[in-house]
Amino acid sequence: MLQNYFKVAFRNLLKNKMFSSINVIGLAIGLACFLLIALYVIDELSYDRYNEKADRIYRVNADIKFGGNELHLAVSSDPMGATLKKDYPEVEQYTRLYNNDAQLIKKGNQFINQPKTVYADSTFFDVFTLPVISGDTKTALNEPNSVVITEKTAVKYFGTTNAMGKFIEANKQPYKVTAVIKDIPENSHFHFTMIFSMDNVDYQWNNFLSNNFQTYIVLRKGTDYKAFQKNFKQVLNKYIVPQAQQFMKISNIEEFEKSGNKLQYSLMPLTNIHLHSDLTAEFEPNGNIQFVYIFSAVALFILLIACINFMNLSTARSANRAKEVGIRKVLGTERKHLIAQFLIESTMMVVISLILAIIIAYLVLPFFNDVSGKQMQLRNFFSGKTLLFILALPLMVGLFAGSYPALFLSGFKPIQVLKGKLNVGNKSVGLRSSLVVFQFATSIMLIIGTIVIYNQLNYIQTKKVGFNKDQVLIVNNAYSLDNNLDAYKNEMLKVNGVVSATLSSYLPVASSRSDNSFSSSPVMDSKNALSMQVWRIDHDYLKTMGMQLLKGRNFSKEFGTDSTAMILNEAAARVLGYDNALGKKIYTMGDNNNSQVSYNVIGVIKDFNYESLRRNIGPLCFMLGRSRGQLAMKINAANTTDILQQAESKWKTMAPGMPFRHDFLDESFDAMYRSEMRVGRIAMTFSLLAIFIACLGLFGLATFMAEQRTREIGIRKVLGASVQGVVQLLSKDFLKLVIIAIILAVPIAWWTMNKWLEDFAYRIHISWWVFVVAGIITMVIALLTISYQAIKSAIANPVKSLRTE
Repeated sequence: MLQNYFKVAFRNLLKNKMFSSINVIGLAIGLACFLLIALYVIDELSYDRYNEKADRIYRVNADIKFGGNELHLAVSSDPMGATLKKDYPEVEQYTRLYNNDAQLIKKGNQFINQPKTVYADSTFFDVFTLPVISGDTKTALNEPNSVVITEKTAVKYFGTTNAMGKFIEANKQPYKVTAVIKDIPENSHFHFTMIFSMDNVDYQWNNFLSNNFQTYIVLRKGTDYKAFQKNFKQVLNKYIVPQAQQFMKISNIEEFEKSGNKLQYSLMPLTNIHLHSDLTAEFEPNGNIQFVYIFSAVALFILLIACINFMNLSTARSANRAKEVGIRKVLGTERKHLIAQFLIESTMMVVISLILAIIIAYLVLPFFNDVSGKQMQLRNFFSGKTLLFILALPLMVGLFAGSYPALFLSGFKPIQVLKGKLNVGNKSVGLRSSLVVFQFATSIMLIIGTIVIYNQLNYIQTKKVGFNKDQVLIVNNAYSLDNNLDAYKNEMLKVNGVVSATLSSYLPVASSRSDNSFSSSPVMDSKNALSMQVWRIDHDYLKTMGMQLLKGRNFSKEFGTDSTAMILNEAAARVLGYDNALGKKIYTMGDNNNSQVSYNVIGVIKDFNYESLRRNIGPLCFMLGRSRGQLAMKINAANTTDILQQAESKWKTMAPGMPFRHDFLDESFDAMYRSEMRVGRIAMTFSLLAIFIACLGLFGLATFMAEQRTREIGIRKVLGASVQGVVQLLSKDFLKLVIIAIILAVPIAWWTMNKWLEDFAYRIHISWWVFVVAGIITMVIALLTISYQAIKSAIANPVKSLRTE
């Protein structure tokens, strides 16, 4: 019996080649989309779970609201980890990481800019699970001037992973390789290439008030981390408040918070960092749980759309198999056997579609990796529970997609069928129409979402951010020039097309950051205190960056007192309560908190966005100082090629052996929104695919309706109906479905995209035209899909139409 089912199913597939091809292709595209998105979601959910203690590792985060400035930090103070382990037995181990980002490593006579380097405590490998190739990770970082490197880094500098005991020169200081570890997995929230001993960090230690270290703790088994967090209140009063009392009038943390301020520490599970953390001082840009939810829904919707197509296309061809069903029933075939026959046919088609989908996914995966910024491999899907899911997918989809056609076709009454009185009934038509509405409503929501994402990204890229980010060339690692730094800057100013140049580590994109506490009176308390960023700049910074000075003056070489001068942004002046801040005194503690220093406000600058547009502009001040991280040059676009050539040539002369690296400020600005750009491209791709699959479903329904109304169309043509009139007759019902889909999709899409936009402090308002454009696009696509079948039916010979039934 089973063998006969397969034979009949195979013959029917071959007999209806066009129908089978359309059905298989539509389902294969839907399954391929589902597989790709499922790979993406599985990868996002797998981050940091390779660690053996992943379920017990937590990062200490800090939330600070002080003097009008609000900070959400992925870092804490240097003594925090040791204090927690000393005072609380629930803490099994801790480790600290001090982000260095990059080091200049000498290889032969050349220096290479090595990214993703970090300083770590010797306990680093007690917390994180990173397999070792050679060396002992338990003691590898115990001594100063020791470094642990990854296998790729070892091959890069030594040509082999056998690098134990060899030396690496980093920033002109020798380090001994004490261990070689395997490369850190891709699904990790950090990807270090070199891990240096924490003993080499030049830092003012035991400072509870300065947050610069990523601190991770391991809690003992059975410890409730949410309950443990309550201990931070005691840590604040016992350790942090006494240090704050050295320069601020405060008795306890409760008094501090009553003034509207906040200082809180919390624990974030390691496995939550990638998808739930977007804090200042993250090691790398993380993912977003919202995108996981969105893409999971998109994957499910696309799979549903493909299954709905299967139902519609199967029932659209029902008339061609009605007599077959009628004859088999007359000959004694039971309905359950007919249902089994049709379910096997649908499952066979799903199996063929799945094989084709895997091939499509394999071919498209490199492009998808490029768009999503990942390095996924299709073989990741064929292991463990995922493989079982893949094997079960044909059965699940086959039963789901084939159940309705099987029940529908097997339910034909043989007498009516053989008499030519087949009637599908209003319920069947209503269900199929509802399914088409669902398909197009989903497609419309994807179109609206894509338009909103692109509009927001365009708004970000074109918004006036308070500085001129265009045609600003950044030469990185300017400190490599040593004593030739000023000479290099002066030489570049002589180059045709270089308008101005400035030396500073502080740029209005992802770059150096430094916060400090200030007050408007010599006695600092929680009411007059202000926390703001401090940027050390030179005399040419404002001109080069195109920033607008609203009041007062810029720093000038003619004023020797400018070493104790300060320029505020508007936000800082507002928080301080100054209508006119010029000439006001701002107080802060000097180095090592030993003495108080006052600064004279000489200017107020227009607010500019120095962080992501997801955040509001906070208080900031400029001070005159030496900061040698980058050389920024305002240039003329017409001379870009020549300027770059001369910049590199002069660099090689003045900094021989040092790597020349450059960026453009606008590119660095756009890089802050790379994840949104990727999501936009992915959304656009899957929107188009969803629409294509939905159109196959619409084509199926159009075919079905045309077959059911063949005699009606023939009679109308005999009575004088025009081709245009018949096309309108067949099209209007489908357009009604699309209009219903638009009405249902618009409010859902509006709510969803407004929730997404809430993450941005500066955002667009969704205009009415977005919904109109999405509706018009859908209507046009639907009309083009329907027109083929409608015109085909309208121009058919009415004599043949009247003979068909």
